[in-house]
Amino acid sequence: MSQGSSPSIIANRPKVVTATIEDLQGLTDLVMDLFSESDEFTSNHDVQERGLALILEQPSRGRIFVVRNETRIIGMVNLLFTISTAMGGFVILMEDVIVHPAHRGQGYGSMLLDHVIEFAKQKDFKRITLLTDKISAESQNFFRKNGFEYSNMIPMRRIISA
Repeated sequence: MSQGSSPSIIANRPKVVTATIEDLQGLTDLVMDLFSESDEFTSNHDVQERGLALILEQPSRGRIFVVRNETRIIGMVNLLFTISTAMGGFVILMEDVIVHPAHRGQGYGSMLLDHVIEFAKQKDFKRITLLTDKISAESQNFFRKNGFEYSNMIPMRRIISA
């Protein structure tokens, strides 16, 4: 311990850990905040909670990592696992990279991405793909700074409603 650092400060230092079902409410709140800022998605507490629970309840589908201190979740990222025939192996679709607005610019987003990249290397994933807002230059710059590149592929989708 460095001189002048109290044990409580060190214990409360944020760290990245795997989310659990007990984190569901805090995760839902973060996703709701993200979607409320987006023109692309509609925030709906029950829908977002159900989607997060589907990941948390079945680790073979993916993982959710959070950066947290002793008292709260500061940020999160969710990873969905699939297979790419182009890569000949498992790949990750990364979504919902969120840092609470009060904690942005303090390195927590980079902590999350570093953790994801190390996880992907350890588990032999071949690629990480993410979607980020086209209108958010700030988000795009953040991901480029962390080694992500633009792809010639463009997203297309069809919403299937019940």
